Amino acid sequence: MLRIEFNLRTDSGVQPFVVDASQIWAQEGNDWRIVQTVRGDLAPRTARRLPEPAKPDTDLYPPAQEAPSEIKAALARAARDHKRVILVFGGNWCYDCHVLNATFHSKDIAPLVDANYHVVHVNIGDDYDKNLDLAAKYKVPLKRGVPALVVLDPNGSLLYTQQEGEFENSMRLSPADVTEFLNKWAPPRQN
Repeated sequence: MLRIEFNLRTDSGVQPFVVDASQIWAQEGNDWRIVQTVRGDLAPRTARRLPEPAKPDTDLYPPAQEAPSEIKAALARAARDHKRVILVFGGNWCYDCHVLNATFHSKDIAPLVDANYHVVHVNIGDDYDKNLDLAAKYKVPLKRGVPALVVLDPNGSLLYTQQEGEFENSMRLSPADVTEFLNKWAPPRQN
């Protein structure tokens, strides 16, 4: 992952921007090859960035085959405590997935997540080749990037699925963006 932050002189003065690029490499025998290259577009740099983890959790995404049972368990918990379920499609190799996880556990945002959601990390594999059935079921266009979020009600009904790579680039999000999303999809308050 390469991120370049810089100031650009525009007609309205000097403005902060960011551009990023990433590559995924795979080993084949003794050789390495580039599996995927992604370059982001030039974008305004947000004043407040999401918190980055000091050290990414290399076990954040459990083995891919565990996703169906984890989703089922999260839906059962959500039915008991009247919460919703967020599925976060991604992988342990995805730095933006780790940034989003750090944000969900940050001092300001964790209470909102804990009060309203159960979060399940759905492993899509190193080559975007795992849990494709779940991505199709929940209408997740993985080609738009990860992390990709889905929100389910306690019955498993799809309330939201990310369509435009909204969370795939943590450099373009602020804590306020994440808070707004979580508030928008939180379950209605019980009387």
